[in-house]
Amino acid sequence: MKDIRVLIADDEPFIRANLRQILERVGYLVIGEAPNGLEALTLTRQLLPDIALIDVEMPVMNGLEVAQKLGAENLAPVILLTTYTTSELAAKAREFGVLGYLLKPIHESGLGPCLEIVLARWREQQARLQQVAQLQDKIETRQMIEIAKGCLMSSQGLQEAEAFRRIQRIAMNNRKTMREVAQAILLAQQIAS
Repeated sequence: MKDIRVLIADDEPFIRANLRQILERVGYLVIGEAPNGLEALTLTRQLLPDIALIDVEMPVMNGLEVAQKLGAENLAPVILLTTYTTSELAAKAREFGVLGYLLKPIHESGLGPCLEIVLARWREQQARLQQVAQLQDKIETRQMIEIAKGCLMSSQGLQEAEAFRRIQRIAMNNRKTMREVAQAILLAQQIAS
């Protein structure tokens, strides 16, 4: 079993049933079905599927709008389902962060590989986003430590290396991160000003 959780959104009950059947036959777990775009968005937020198969043309909210919102919220990768294709639709799909695109009728032979590729790309994208967040945190921490060092240097007449070692020592002695110590130093400096 793949243990990959899928949400299906299509306004045609027959298409949803057919997709469910295909997905379950090849080992995917269908955790929800939606007959319109708004329900697809709501269910995705609630159920947090690993992947969402969303029809382009649906009532209440179309698939592109759903894909755009899911992309903005970074909730799940989207594969758009459509009966027609145009370069304009493909361009909008790319713009809205859609990672896959399947033409109806959906065939079992094409569905599995598409899901696997989309999931792989999604996981790579999530890993990159996590790396970026970690790097941003490191940069912010480093900047905060530099400012705190400057405060110690000016208020206590320390050399740069001494100020750095003092922040390090306080952090180790109090089981705090250097960032937490730097924040405390900066807060104390603000209070004193």
